Amino acid sequence: MSELNPIPSGPAAPRLTRQVRVVHGARVVTIGGDAPVRVQSMTNTDTADALGTAIQVKELARAGSELVRITVNNPEAAKAVPYIREQLDRMEIDVPLVGDFHYNGHTLLREYPDCAKALSKYRINPGNVGQGAKRDTQFAQMIEVAAQYDKPVRIGVNWGSLDQSLLARIMDENAQRAQPWSAQSVMYEALITSALESAAKAEELGLAGDKIILSCKVSGVQDLIAVYRELARRCDYPLHLGLTEAGMGSKGIVASTAAIGILLQEGIGSTIRVSLTPEPGGDRTKEVVVAQEILQTMGLRKFTPMVIACPGCGRTTSTVFQELADDIQSFLREQMPEWKKRYPGVEAMNVAVMGCIVNGPGESKHAHIGISLPGTGESPAAPVFVDGVKKATLRGDSIVADFKAIVLDYVETNYGKR
Repeated sequence: MSELNPIPSGPAAPRLTRQVRVVHGARVVTIGGDAPVRVQSMTNTDTADALGTAIQVKELARAGSELVRITVNNPEAAKAVPYIREQLDRMEIDVPLVGDFHYNGHTLLREYPDCAKALSKYRINPGNVGQGAKRDTQFAQMIEVAAQYDKPVRIGVNWGSLDQSLLARIMDENAQRAQPWSAQSVMYEALITSALESAAKAEELGLAGDKIILSCKVSGVQDLIAVYRELARRCDYPLHLGLTEAGMGSKGIVASTAAIGILLQEGIGSTIRVSLTPEPGGDRTKEVVVAQEILQTMGLRKFTPMVIACPGCGRTTSTVFQELADDIQSFLREQMPEWKKRYPGVEAMNVAVMGCIVNGPGESKHAHIGISLPGTGESPAAPVFVDGVKKATLRGDSIVADFKAIVLDYVETNYGKR
């Protein structure tokens, strides 16, 4: 029998990039270089509502977003930014704020210096900075403000708002080729060229190279993969990943995970955002949770203890294990803001909640803490394993409370500061 070929273990080494520091007070979030892949998110409040925006930023930050982007689209929003920052500081939320500018960013940054200073980073879309002769001037004005206040900039190209003059130029160049590219390839090249030429222009205007992050966001999985592979090959700037307009629910989650996961596996990407459309009245923090789970399930970072749970089958007609798994996962995530301060390393803990005796005891033994609930027709007892050793057998109506107590005791015993 021939020997099996070795199977690669884990993702590729991260692509070597420049390192960008995003700063607010004593808080420094490093992007690129040897820093971990960062999780970002964006508010959907009216930024002019300073208190409402600050509250949502707080929720996103507590969920684990390491940078939060806010829309700065008019004078009222620009005026509100310093108050949002002050409110967050009073709440002891030191997450850096990123200002998202389109069309009138040059005016807002110039006329509202307190806004420009309160933000930790700017996002500029080169397709939306101006038309014709105004484009270069207005782009220059934004870059000059960034350089003046020592702020990093994400130059974020989007195929829904691509610079049409640049696209026309690329199309003209393509028409001169002996073998013209496909329309799709022309679009890819226009996205990449827009990002790279804008970055080069920003450096010419005085913005340091270690203040620039690039993105080329599209809404198709294969398009995103193709564009970022080529962009990564042609520059050493940190890259921000994410499908634009990913969509709602499972579609948005699956599409984002497929695209981002493949690129991260190849070592491409320094920051990510999962741009989910919330359900009506839905929780904005879901995009943060999904981004964290992409990184954690890929083994790139650890954010919160993970719950291993079986999918259920005909042996598990009871919903008890499903309810317990959901309850425990929510319980662990809710504890993390406080646990991060008190119990370093707890985010690496694994908890198993299993539904019957087929794989239940075995999976429970592999986890730090595991419970195997009885399946249909099985003895109404739930053995609990701690570090592979049976610790207790739970019965009755208090199984959930008793299991949580065991989890809390384990966390205190194994991760408590000494």
